[in-house]
Amino acid sequence: LPTAIARPGSRGGSLGTGGVLSSQIKVADRPVTQQGLTGMKTGMKGPQRQILDKSYYLGLLRSKISELTTEINKLQKEIEMYNQENSVYLSYEKRAETLALEIKELQGQLADYNMLVDKLNTNTEMEEVMNDYNMLKAQNDRETQSMDVIFTERQAKEKQIRSVEEEVEQEKQAADGIIKNMSPEKQVKYIEMKTTNEKLLQVKLIMSMIHEIHSQVKQEAVLLHEKLYELESHRDQMIAEDKSMGSPMEEGERLLKQVKEDNQEIASMERQLTDIREKINQFNEEIRQLDMDLEEHQGNIFAIILHFYYVINRLAEAMWCPFSLSKMKKKIICKQR
Repeated sequence: LPTAIARPGSRGGSLGTGGVLSSQIKVADRPVTQQGLTGMKTGMKGPQRQILDKSYYLGLLRSKISELTTEINKLQKEIEMYNQENSVYLSYEKRAETLALEIKELQGQLADYNMLVDKLNTNTEMEEVMNDYNMLKAQNDRETQSMDVIFTERQAKEKQIRSVEEEVEQEKQAADGIIKNMSPEKQVKYIEMKTTNEKLLQVKLIMSMIHEIHSQVKQEAVLLHEKLYELESHRDQMIAEDKSMGSPMEEGERLLKQVKEDNQEIASMERQLTDIREKINQFNEEIRQLDMDLEEHQGNIFAIILHFYYVINRLAEAMWCPFSLSKMKKKIICKQR
């Protein structure tokens, strides 16, 4: 047996002797600093903890203020540039207007010269040219004089308007002074009379509206009479044609069909005529009743107005009138209260 048992080697190879690694280390691979040889750095550390105190927010605010100041300065420069461009544009626009007037004047002169050249080319006599000149000059003088008269009249009218406005203002101030100098009883009476005057003006306006609506109702009645006359004429014509037509055997079917259609149309027209007669009778009855109510209620203007509204509303429902009186009814009821 041997005197010593060898230690089993590691997997993948025998163990080196003396505890020395098998890989060879080069000194040049290690970093060199001023303090000597150091090891390789493993990496940077994570972010350090920051304290969000007053100074941090002040610094952040200063940076935002600096950004805003920079942006404001930029916008101010742009505004100045736009103002300069606008001023240049306005100057160009004024210059363009001046040049347009000059062009218009030069075009007029050119037209005069062209007319003169035409006269020369057509061998026109000098006397005729002078006659045309004198005629145009007289026309221009008349128009200039007319413009001067119109301008003078305008100034006079404006002066008159200013004078009337001043007089109205003076009268208004005088009236206010008189009212202030009145006794309290007279002031109360004045206010009552003023209120009564305003109410009377409103009643006058309402009466004009009622008169207009009454005229519309009369026009509608006239149209219904005309329509009734047309329908009756058409009915009589169809009845006469129906009586005048014979009934030969070869046209029996055609005539029978025509007679049925005519009878249906006549029946429809008679129904329409009946409805129109009823509406006309209703019109006449309502108008007669309205006249009687007007005679009975001469002192109560609001009662007359309300009753007239009721009559017109019924007529409107019967005739499908295209106007509405609900707003007027509300105003009248409010005024009566």
